[in-house]
Amino acid sequence: MAQSDVLVVGAGPAGLSAATELAKRGVSVTVLDREDQAGGIPRHCNHPPYGLREFHRLMRGPAYAARLVDEALAAGVTIRTRTTVVALHPGGTLDITSPQGLETLTARVVLLATGVRETSRAARLIGGEKPGGVMSTGALQGIVHLNGQRPFQRPVILGTELVAFSALLTCRHAGITPVAMIEPATRITAYSPAAMLAGVLGVPILRGTAIDAIHGRTRVEGVRLNRPEGPEEMATDGVIVSGGFRPDAALLRASHLEVDPGSGGPVIDAWGRLSDPSYFAAGNLLRGVETAGWCWAEGRRVARAIAASLQGRLPAPTAARLRLTSDALRLAVPQMLPIDTPPDSGAATRLQLRLNRPAKGRLRLMQEGQCLLTRRIESLPERRITLPLPALRSTSDITLTLEER
Repeated sequence: MAQSDVLVVGAGPAGLSAATELAKRGVSVTVLDREDQAGGIPRHCNHPPYGLREFHRLMRGPAYAARLVDEALAAGVTIRTRTTVVALHPGGTLDITSPQGLETLTARVVLLATGVRETSRAARLIGGEKPGGVMSTGALQGIVHLNGQRPFQRPVILGTELVAFSALLTCRHAGITPVAMIEPATRITAYSPAAMLAGVLGVPILRGTAIDAIHGRTRVEGVRLNRPEGPEEMATDGVIVSGGFRPDAALLRASHLEVDPGSGGPVIDAWGRLSDPSYFAAGNLLRGVETAGWCWAEGRRVARAIAASLQGRLPAPTAARLRLTSDALRLAVPQMLPIDTPPDSGAATRLQLRLNRPAKGRLRLMQEGQCLLTRRIESLPERRITLPLPALRSTSDITLTLEER
């Protein structure tokens, strides 16, 4: 194939919006995706709301994904599906495999937009037997919306992140009636109004409850719950293990690129640039999970940064390292904060945070003994928290603390 200026790995909202923006700026772009069709997770989500930020209309996931693909192709983007990147090398060189065999591609810039994975049953240490009928939300949506199948009739849904309520809508679409939603915490993770959907559909939310074991030899037959009032057995024919999103970063961990232990994604600067400046990243690879609209907007912004990089307009990759000093703080991106941001260079203007656990108190951003920024917060894990990026005077380390109350 002809070499491109930019290779984009991942054809979800972030990767496709970045590719489209770059192509409109005259940059040659090729998008690589391992799936049979481009479009990312929205292809599996046959419900609204999608598209309000991007296209100013309410859309279902598959229509939204198709619109992203159509816009990329119309802009001149090349999209290669059924193509898996197997290794990242210094200087923007990739090893890939496809139906054509093994290839090595090199570009001036590589954008990583590989998205997220849900935390599996095994990673959550749920005991019991290993029957069929245990799956993630993504697997459920693929079976229902792409294959037209109904994998069970009365499952339980583990988790109450926003994606769990997406699973609830997928069940409704397929004529599946969940027995309950199971939430280990005392509050749901999604914003409170989401619980109204479960109420309307007649699905109880069991708070302060964990799944200790799954029963069944060939198919799920029941689960053992650990409830505040004691153990309880519940009959069910499936378990949807939802959420617990983590960056799909297997390629990073096997590469020369620096990985952030808190986020599990890459260490980036304000332009989305990685430790090797030939690589950039955008979308949910950076943090776990955000909305499709957020990822779409981030992809466009990082595309402007890539265009500036190709034109030699970005500052040298030196910045102040951000360090977290509270066990309540799980991640902050970008991890490298700039001193100077040239205009129209695609630099981030806000710092995005996530918590490990529910917490409230005062955040303080400190450098060389001076407080750059302070803000009170009260939040739950997986909720979006943002802070404006402060003006810096040096590349000395910056600390972010949370004084809990």
